[in-house]
Order: sequence, then structure tokens, then C-alpha cells
Amino acid sequence: MKTMRFAAVAVFAALLTIPAAAKGLKIGVTPGAYADSIQAAAEEAKAKGLDVEVVEFSDWTTPNVALQAGDIDANYFQHRPFLDNAIKDRGYDFTDVGVGTLANIGLYSLKHKSFAEVPDGGKVAIANDPVNQGRGLLLLEKAGLIKLKDGVGFHGTLDDIVDNPKKLSFTEVEGPQLVRITGDVDVALGYPHFIVAAKTFNPSSGLIYSGISDKQFAIRFVVRKDRANDPDIAKFVEIYHSSPKVKAAIGKAFANDPKLYALAWEK
Repeated sequence: MKTMRFAAVAVFAALLTIPAAAKGLKIGVTPGAYADSIQAAAEEAKAKGLDVEVVEFSDWTTPNVALQAGDIDANYFQHRPFLDNAIKDRGYDFTDVGVGTLANIGLYSLKHKSFAEVPDGGKVAIANDPVNQGRGLLLLEKAGLIKLKDGVGFHGTLDDIVDNPKKLSFTEVEGPQLVRITGDVDVALGYPHFIVAAKTFNPSSGLIYSGISDKQFAIRFVVRKDRANDPDIAKFVEIYHSSPKVKAAIGKAFANDPKLYALAWEK
């Protein structure tokens, strides 16, 4: 009996020495600035006992589909107006649990140095989703190239253009792919971090920018509502906000140009 009792104690002691399995999260991102910064936070989280798998998506639709299906625990790629529109259109039961990077989107041209040079019948590339298309149209209106219906704001679409004096033609493109066709059109909506990642032209060469004062357009950590108070997700967001490595990754992704981005949680 003594031998058996000793063996049981020894086994119990051995079990106590086995490290607890690290908890895990899957976070969906788009490539570039957001993926790089989440990866930097994931490396720090691992040292604190939280395993985070970074799952990259190449479009702005699938990350929400995956979140709804439970294939990922959170995503980090969309701002609040985009999220609100997705919830309205798809009925997602989502909420945001933390704010992140605020990008300064702009209008770019590799053919012209000013909007005055854009020819009649010129080609414009713009985002194909409702909210980001609206933001691009507001920039085109600010640049004097078009006029929109009164009051449409960032919900405007191509159907809301009431005056197009240069008879511009529009090509609608998935946001992350706009950088690929900028050289093929006269003007394109552009996202600085995608431009930096593509290494095709200067992200600071925009003819006009949206500005970085409107926090509603900062990228959000989005989860299903039943995970809104998940302590592991909250822990990861806190790591993201406090990590110097995350800030360095974001800076690098935006060419270390403070004109192109802001850390929305700090302002």
C-alpha cells in the first residue's frame, strides 16, 4: 500500500510540473499593416500564455463570414461604418471591442500632378463597397471633379453623382486591389498601407487626403456579441495597445509618415 500511495503522489507531482496548455485565439486580418501589427502583438501574447493564430484574408467580405461561422474568434480589418453596413446587410450579431489604426486614405494619380490635369473622359478607380466608395466620392467632390446629392455623406454611391463635368468613367474595385490598377487610370482611391506593401509608388504622393481626425474610421477589433466580454480577447487588445513592437510595425507599414496614419486609441 505504501508503494502504491507513493506512486500516486509521484504521478500527481509530475502532473503539476506539466505546463498548462496555452489558450488560443484566431484573428482574421487583411495583409499588410493590420496583419503585421497583429502578428507583432501575437508574438508578445505567446510569451504571456496566449497563443494567437493570425489568419489572412485577401478581401473585405470573407473575414466577417468566417467570424459569423465561428472559424475565427475576432477580426481586425474594418472601421465602424463598414461594420454597421455589414450588420445591416447581413444581419451579423457583431460588436467592436477595441479601436486600432486610423489610416489616411487619399486620391492618387501616377499620370497627373493635379486634378486640373485630369482629362475629359478620364478614368477613376474607386472602392466597390458602399462605405469606402462613399468616402472616395466625397474626396472626388472635395477635389472639384464631381458633385453629389446633398446630404449623402459617406453612404453615397455612383448613383448619387449629380454633376460630372469631365464625364469621368468609374471602375469599381475591391479596396485592397486598388493599388494594382492605379497606374492604369487617371485617378484612384488609395490606402497608404496597401501602397507601402505593394512598393509601387510613394504613399505620401496623394493629391488629396481624408484626414486622420475622424475616429469612426479607425480599424476595430470585431467579435460576435457572445464573445464581447471574453477575457482572452480583452487581454490581446490590451497587449496590442501597449506594445512598442506593435507601434513600430504600424509605423513601418505606413512608411513612418505621421501624415498617413494615427493610433486612434492614443488620441
